[in-house]
Order: sequence, then structure tokens, then C-alpha cells
Amino acid sequence: MRNILNTTESRDAIKIRNLSMAFGGLVAFEGVNLNIPEGQILGLIGPNGAGKTTLINCITGVYKPTTGEILFYGTSLINLRPHQICRLGIGRTFQIPRPFMNMTVLQNLQVCARQGQVDYKELLDLVGLWSKRDRLAKTLTFQERRLLELSRALAVKPRLVLLDEVLAGLNPTETAEMTALLRRVHAEFKVTIIWIEHVMKAIMENAQKIVVLHQGSIIAQGEPRQIANNPKVIEAYLGEEYHFAE
Repeated sequence: MRNILNTTESRDAIKIRNLSMAFGGLVAFEGVNLNIPEGQILGLIGPNGAGKTTLINCITGVYKPTTGEILFYGTSLINLRPHQICRLGIGRTFQIPRPFMNMTVLQNLQVCARQGQVDYKELLDLVGLWSKRDRLAKTLTFQERRLLELSRALAVKPRLVLLDEVLAGLNPTETAEMTALLRRVHAEFKVTIIWIEHVMKAIMENAQKIVVLHQGSIIAQGEPRQIANNPKVIEAYLGEEYHFAE
């Protein structure tokens, strides 16, 4: 497949215009508008069922939006299939890791990689799994499956990485390790990141901008401190007990 990416249109990695998604009579979200600059870490937060994962599924071609437009460096994603979107340079993780359980760690990476463009050792060293490259994915711990999933997302040579609750199920030590790894990925790979997360400490400390979805609509967006002090966000999601760390 030739690269159809238009990189001269804008320095915004993603532009979302008037995006809506409905499943029959159920509206997942409506009227979503976002500009995500190249290189930004965007935190996407909100209650369960707010439409966060559905939005990622629209970006990656799993769902076709009911209305609206998604542009990736000026190229429309609306009528592209997931594998075409992946080849444009968009990688993702899932809420529940989905490795091929009966394949080895290395084979899992090879399946996802751009042929001839990935240094498998370098990538697995990055996530700490090179020594386990010949182990079947089903023998990995939950944390290791999360790390394998991240390496698979990076194997597509992405410009945009979509993280769906990558810290879910990790203990505090594992959470700190994963957060440090994500900072390193952002710095070294120079990728744009959209990060869905419920671990507020991590997202508030690492995102440059946060968007809050509630009942299918954006109710707030801004810098972490602004979001933490927003009365609408406190009422809908954070609660009075949350305090922004100095």
C-alpha cells in the first residue's frame, strides 16, 4: 500500500470535526471537536460509558462514525479500514491486552511490525521483554502482557499512539514503571499520544492537555490544573476529594 498521508496540510496530528457515533438509538457521543497538535500527550478522561473507547475505535477504523470527520495530518480516516489506518502510522493498545496467546513474544511483535523496519531487540529491550522473546504470550504475567501490547503498538512505526487504560490492573510499583516507560516512549519516539486513563495522578502529571467526556459530550478541556479545578469536572467525575498535586 502506498503512503497516502498528506503531511503538508497541518502540524496538527489529528483534527476531529463534529464527530458523532450512534448505535441505533443509543448515542455514544455527539458533536466532538478536537485539534491535537503533533507531539502532544492528550489525556482523555471521564466516567465509564462516556464514549472514550468508542472515540478511539472511530479513529482506528473499528467503527465508522455516524457523522463528522477525522483527519490525520490532513488525510481523512473515515473510509479507511483498520489495517490501512495502522499503516499510516497509528498504533493502539486495548483495555484488556490481546496478544496471540499461542505465539511467542517475538512472533507477536513480528506479526505487527512493518517488515524490515523494526529492530526487534531494541524494541523488546525497551519494554524489558527481550530475555522472554521465546516464551509463549500465555505464560506472561499481566504486566508483561501490557508491555508486549505496548511494543506491538510501537512496532507499526507510529506517529500517533492511542493508549486505552494502559495502567489498569497494575499495582503501584508497576504503574510507576509503566508511566516512566511512557514518558521515555514519548521523548524517544517523538509520537503524539491520546491516553485514556482512570489513574488520575499519572494522567495529571504527564498530559499536556486533558479532555473530559461525560455522557457523550466534551464538558471541559484544558491544562491539568484547570481540569482539576473545574466545578463541572469535579461534579461529574473527579469528586471533591481529588486535589491537584503541587
